[in-house]
Amino acid sequence: MALNNFPVLNSERLKLRQIMQEDLENIFNGLSHPEVIKYYGVSYKTIEETQGQIDWYKKLEENKTGIYWAICSFDNSIFYGAGGLNNIDKANKKAEIGFWLLPEFWKKGLMQEAFPLICKYGFNHLNLHRIEGFVESKNLNCKKSIEKMEFVFEGTMRDCEIKNNKFVSIDMYSKLKTD
Repeated sequence: MALNNFPVLNSERLKLRQIMQEDLENIFNGLSHPEVIKYYGVSYKTIEETQGQIDWYKKLEENKTGIYWAICSFDNSIFYGAGGLNNIDKANKKAEIGFWLLPEFWKKGLMQEAFPLICKYGFNHLNLHRIEGFVESKNLNCKKSIEKMEFVFEGTMRDCEIKNNKFVSIDMYSKLKTD
C-alpha cells in the first residue's frame, strides 16, 4: 500500500515511485542476478528471502532513515531497478546514495537520468548538504558513471569490508549541495 505523501519523481523517460509489494519478483530478479550482485551489498537466493529487502525499504521510510524508489518507465509499465538514499544523518545533513539496475537496462543512460532526481530530492526536500557514494574499487562501470555525475572521488578505504570471505576496498565519492 502506497503512502499518500510518498514523493513521485519524474523525468522525460522515468518515473521514480514508491516500492510496492508487487515489485517483489522484479527485485528478486535484480538482487539474485550474478551481474547485479557482483558489486552490490546484498543478494537473495529465493523470492521468499527477497521479502527482507521490501521490508528494509519500508523500514527506511517508517524510521525516516532513508527513502528508496522503484525506477520505472514513465508509464510505469517497465521496472528498471531501484535507487535512493539511506543512512540519512539529519544532524550532519548527509546521506548515502544507493542504486541498482537490471542488466538488460545497463548502458542506456538510466542511471544518469535517475541519480540527479534523487540528489535534487535529497538536497531540496531533505535539506541535505552532502550525498555520499560508496563503490567497490573494482566496479569500474559504476565508478565511471558516478564521476560523470560530478561526484568527487575522496579516496579509497582499503580492505574495509569482507565479501565472499575476501577483503574488498571501497572508493568514496561525494556531491555537495554547493557543487
